[in-house]
Amino acid sequence: MGNLVKSQPSELRVAIAGLGSIGTKVAEALDRGIDGLTLAAVSVQNPDKHQSWLGNLTRAPAVLPIEALCDAADIVIECAPSKLLRSIVAPFVASGKTAIVLSAGALLDNEDLIELARQNGGQIVVPTGALIGLDAVTAAAAGTIHSVRMVTRKPVGGLAGAPYIAENNIDIERITEPLRIFDGTAREAARGFPANLNVAVALSLAGIGPDRTKLEIWADPTVTRNMHRIEVESDSARFSMSIENIPSENPKTGRITALSVIAYLRKQRAPLRVGT
Repeated sequence: MGNLVKSQPSELRVAIAGLGSIGTKVAEALDRGIDGLTLAAVSVQNPDKHQSWLGNLTRAPAVLPIEALCDAADIVIECAPSKLLRSIVAPFVASGKTAIVLSAGALLDNEDLIELARQNGGQIVVPTGALIGLDAVTAAAAGTIHSVRMVTRKPVGGLAGAPYIAENNIDIERITEPLRIFDGTAREAARGFPANLNVAVALSLAGIGPDRTKLEIWADPTVTRNMHRIEVESDSARFSMSIENIPSENPKTGRITALSVIAYLRKQRAPLRVGT
């Protein structure tokens, strides 16, 4: 008998919807090479704006409308405005594929997508993003979590334009000292700060849900980083964690968010995976 030849797993095709500060960093990492993955397609609102940047990639992906991404890829990474989440995610999970979601807050208004994924063998992935310790929260949730509280401090520019600030006539541009501008639940924060607090929603989904996860938001002109502190009480452990994220080109988003997506992608075909 001859030696059996092991078949190599085919490459997973990745699509990216949105080429802002996160999408471009992930695309560059895929272009440099991640084992078993290839950047197959991107979707952007203004293709001409990104033409020269795409031309600098080693292998330029197809530029497609959102509705064509599902036929071109096995995994989609949603890095787009939250209003587009459904149109990006639904076709993939309905086809038994994977959608990596950065606009986690928008999931709370589209929770039926989780059931759609369940029925069709698809998966929605919310990456760790700007938080540390989601593994610990997920583990604690396998037992009983009694409470989760998060305190976020952001530079004023990282909160500008949020609907909650406009609706409550908060003039944050004139703040000269730290000001608590919100105290409520993660669900309420997701509505009031849709581009700023996806981290709080990710925390709530890992733990005890958006209605029991408590959140304070501070506008702080004395800080230059997005700062989060989390306190968790559970039947298995009491723990706290804090992180100071350096903003990306977009002051609403930390640099580590894109790195979190890249780390997840590297796990897909890695011979060693660390973490839950």
